Amino acid sequence: MTHLSPNALGARAWNRLEALRQFTDEAGKITRLYLSPSHRQAVDATVLMMREAGCDHVHVDALGSVIGRYEGKGAGLPALLIGSHIDTVVDGGAYDGALGVIAGIGVVEALHEAGERLDFAVEILAFGDEENVRFASNLTSSRALAGTLDAAGLEAKDENGISIHRALLDFGCDPSEWASLKRDPSSVLGYVEMHIEQGPVLEAENLAVGVVTAINGASRWTLTVSGKAGHAGTVPMKLRHDALTAAAEMALAIERLGANDAHTVATVGRFQVEPGAVNVIPAKVRFTLDARSPDDAIRARMVEEIAAACKAIAARRGVELTIDRFFESKATPMAATFVTGLSDAVSRHQIAPRLLPSGAGHDAMAMAELCPAGMLFVRCKGGISHSPEEAMTAEDCDIAIEVLLDFVRSFRYRF
Repeated sequence: MTHLSPNALGARAWNRLEALRQFTDEAGKITRLYLSPSHRQAVDATVLMMREAGCDHVHVDALGSVIGRYEGKGAGLPALLIGSHIDTVVDGGAYDGALGVIAGIGVVEALHEAGERLDFAVEILAFGDEENVRFASNLTSSRALAGTLDAAGLEAKDENGISIHRALLDFGCDPSEWASLKRDPSSVLGYVEMHIEQGPVLEAENLAVGVVTAINGASRWTLTVSGKAGHAGTVPMKLRHDALTAAAEMALAIERLGANDAHTVATVGRFQVEPGAVNVIPAKVRFTLDARSPDDAIRARMVEEIAAACKAIAARRGVELTIDRFFESKATPMAATFVTGLSDAVSRHQIAPRLLPSGAGHDAMAMAELCPAGMLFVRCKGGISHSPEEAMTAEDCDIAIEVLLDFVRSFRYRF
């Protein structure tokens, strides 16, 4: 690793990321779930970081998000928002989410130290419920700002029966104020989020950063294959109605159809076999499908091809198939002005702009309902994320924050 000056944006950010790393609910791991004790510690540390960086106002809102505001040339100007999340998955990594928050702090710090005020305000947002691990919820804190959260969302409960509403009270927040968090679109110019790629493309192409074009839409199904149990030693092969071999053939068809387009992926992530005995022909198999694409029309065509292929396999093998389509999320295109602006900033740092979709969900999905949104990806080692092996370099961190700072300084709100 090349030595960075202690005053370099990347070095400062690296130290802040290492400081956040220590806040965890499981010793020896990074597990920082929404509204947990470690999340409280991370919130308090983030408040202090924002203040030290030069934010004029810092507060924790009714859903536990930390918001730091750096005023423009005048008080009360519309704001460009820079954000991400500080919660993690169980036994996760140090950079997923936290990098985007720390990058925003670095941008404000650079502006403050230069005595620079812009024609707009800059706000840093540290959301707390992006990973959706503790509660059966979905982007609660960012959806509140976007105005797409409903009251029922606060009744989601964790495995101990504690609701988000109850946990917020214990956290020191007033959940009754959740509706007031909705931002007036006229007060917001846009939202930009920096995030590790969570994929291998940038590393494979030896690029420090890339520009996101869209966040993939997703379809999730549970498929149930019902066959007929029988003795493994007495039922001839030609007379079997084996649910497992039928489901296995369906999984291979899903893999094949998911690979037909460069911008689609299809994954079978869970297989449950009944009765699951070594000497019994499987009678029933439940398995899942996760299909994604940045283009909803392409995704819709792919999943219908998958359904047709699985039904044909079931008919040929003499088993029954039921499909429960339990989740559907539309693709979220990034604003063209942000894609262009970020690409220009990347080019000014002598890096070829690499445009790519995001296969994972982000707070930018929620914020795009409020205002134009954009995302900057940063290379991560092996494309690994949601894992203790998640890694990136301080050099890439420095490049990415310099690019983001360039984008902010060059930002022109023409929407």
